Amino acid sequence: MTITAMAVYPTGGQKMRNLFIVLSVLLLPVNAARAEVSVGIGISVPGISIGINMPAYPRLVRVPGYPVYYDPQVDFNFFFYDGMYWVFQGEDWYVSSWYNGPWQLVAPEYVPVYVLRIPVRYYRSPPPYFRGWHADAPPRWGEHWGRDWEQRRSGWDQWDRRSTPRPAPLPSYQRRFFGDSYPRVPEVQHSIESKKYRYQPREPATQRYYQEQRRQTGQQNKGQKKRREERD
Repeated sequence: MTITAMAVYPTGGQKMRNLFIVLSVLLLPVNAARAEVSVGIGISVPGISIGINMPAYPRLVRVPGYPVYYDPQVDFNFFFYDGMYWVFQGEDWYVSSWYNGPWQLVAPEYVPVYVLRIPVRYYRSPPPYFRGWHADAPPRWGEHWGRDWEQRRSGWDQWDRRSTPRPAPLPSYQRRFFGDSYPRVPEVQHSIESKKYRYQPREPATQRYYQEQRRQTGQQNKGQKKRREERD
């Protein structure tokens, strides 16, 4: 509506001002998006939507020999590990404690090792650069993310398979929540989770997300309490 009013017989100076305003409006979503996926400890703030909307709780199947589950019936790369759901989409990893998000973007430096180790064959929608890679081996993340990443994550693809940890219990309580009953607000999700799911993440990368999620929720609750007190 504003653009239509601005376009009525502008003068030369007005044209320049209008152009500046239009460019500012067009650039605003880009800057907001960049802020939304900025990383501190490797996790984006706040939660975002990545287009996943399952109609019901996923049918998770154990990846043989790994403490990881996947859903063989979906057409995207969806996993469960260490008490969290992990999705690889586009070029990025995302994590959530609920199967339909909201999701947090995780930087490559903070992806858990057993998520990195998931064999290629269990990616239901592998990116084109996976083509030709051994189906029973992990993706060649070092080739994809570069030498600096490979040096920081040295040894991620080497482990004693006899000492593989047991998988985390599935959060089956989430079966009750689907469609309109699915809680979209993180505070509500965390409240339900704290009562129904006692598992604590064991891998440092997952613990970072878990602790940061709780910290954010605590700050939001304090902010809401303060606003209520100010209204009263």
